[in-house]
Amino acid sequence: MKRVSFAEFGGPEVLRLEDAEEPHAGPGQVRIAVRAAGVNPVDWRIREGQVLKAHPIELPSGVGLDASGVVDEVGEGVDGVEVGDHVFGEGVSTYAEFAVLSAWARMPDGLTFEEAAGYPSVVETALRVLREVGVRSGQTLLVSGAAGGVGSAVLQIARDRGITVIGTAGAANQDYLRGLGALPTTYGEGWVERVRRLGRTDAALDLAGSGVIRELVELTGDPNKVISIADLDAPRYGVRFSGVAGSVPDALAEAVALIERGGLHIPVEKTYALADAAAAHVDSQAGHARGRRVLIV
Repeated sequence: MKRVSFAEFGGPEVLRLEDAEEPHAGPGQVRIAVRAAGVNPVDWRIREGQVLKAHPIELPSGVGLDASGVVDEVGEGVDGVEVGDHVFGEGVSTYAEFAVLSAWARMPDGLTFEEAAGYPSVVETALRVLREVGVRSGQTLLVSGAAGGVGSAVLQIARDRGITVIGTAGAANQDYLRGLGALPTTYGEGWVERVRRLGRTDAALDLAGSGVIRELVELTGDPNKVISIADLDAPRYGVRFSGVAGSVPDALAEAVALIERGGLHIPVEKTYALADAAAAHVDSQAGHARGRRVLIV
């Protein structure tokens, strides 16, 4: 089969589309013929060697955690899924023609493979950080970097829970945030005062890693009310860095329930061929996303 891999840590140029042995489903796993693979910031952070404690790997390594596709192998001890089922979920080396998933769910009706590949890690992360930051119905959450995949999920899940959200994003994404129910404002000079004018900040999430941890602590008044998924220096300010996946099967089940009742939709901003994974990483690292980037297999 073909898969994207890298033999050394570095920039996007280390990614190669190469021939590889097909993986097979072990106990508690399924294998899918991949139709689409989600592109996540953690993918290029791993490629650069940034997050090895959370994601230890051996080189050469495949790339990717999220995928959607058609089940073609079912491992020992797996019930409730059959060859031919359309599923989405999390695994390893998903930038490939075949991938093994350790957590999955049936794709909701009406969801395309491209859309489905954008949900697994994004929804798990959104649910996890909302739980960890402890924000409740009636309170206000500030989301820095709100227009990307995780931000899009956070805004919709928070709205569903009765939480007011103030979201920062570029000027071009203000209407997008407003459409997801957030109070939008731009980042850049004066952003802290613009946030203050929109209301009290009970908790905050840093989703972009743009060096705003100090200001988020200032706005909330408590480093325990701030969570970052993108700034490895966050602990210097007493802020928790949350980069390790939690209960993925539960997150996928909640994602399906939200999607089926119309409470969650994450758009696909751009798709790429498998051979263009390096370009997808370049775009992901540049930021300014609106929704998700996905590789088509």
